[in-house]
Amino acid sequence: MSELQELYRRVSVCSDCDLCQKRTHAVPGEGPENAEVMFIGEAPGFYEDQQARPFVGPAGRFLDELIASTGLRREQVYITNVVKCRPPENRDPLPSEIESCRNYLQRQIELIKPKVIVTLGRYSLAWFFPKDSIGKVHGQIRVKDGLCVLPMYHPAAALHAASMRQVIQEDFQKLPDVLAKASQAPAQTEPREPVAEQMRLF
Repeated sequence: MSELQELYRRVSVCSDCDLCQKRTHAVPGEGPENAEVMFIGEAPGFYEDQQARPFVGPAGRFLDELIASTGLRREQVYITNVVKCRPPENRDPLPSEIESCRNYLQRQIELIKPKVIVTLGRYSLAWFFPKDSIGKVHGQIRVKDGLCVLPMYHPAAALHAASMRQVIQEDFQKLPDVLAKASQAPAQTEPREPVAEQMRLF
């Protein structure tokens, strides 16, 4: 069993917060262990809770379209969420629930070692940059502790407001260039401040 599979096992039986009481399944994440791109959403919804897979509902179908539009396939990328169990009635995750799952997501990042992390929505953005607003930084490169982060709106935003669809599609078209640049950038061994670093890398 790989370290990632062991992590999945731990998530599947996790009882660190109250979300475990009403879940059907925990949803650790999925994708190759050497994925160059990692997508991080907010939390599982109804369909994800039923299937134990991330982004398989309507927002997931749109995400699949967006990934395909960049020349990638879903099977090539890693997809997970900040919170691994569905909040009741799809409510926003609580700070305590996000904190309970923090070590799981941190370990996934360490094991996958993605070249680019795409945050989907404000909660995954806040995981890296708690002071940033998704409305102000979406589609802009950020760097945190040597990680290249590309904030984007959550695909579900396009399901609630049709005007958001084009914005999200345009942001996704930046991903291939960001990935190419991140692949060329020298490996970083020390955490750096994001503002100064983003100018040097990109």
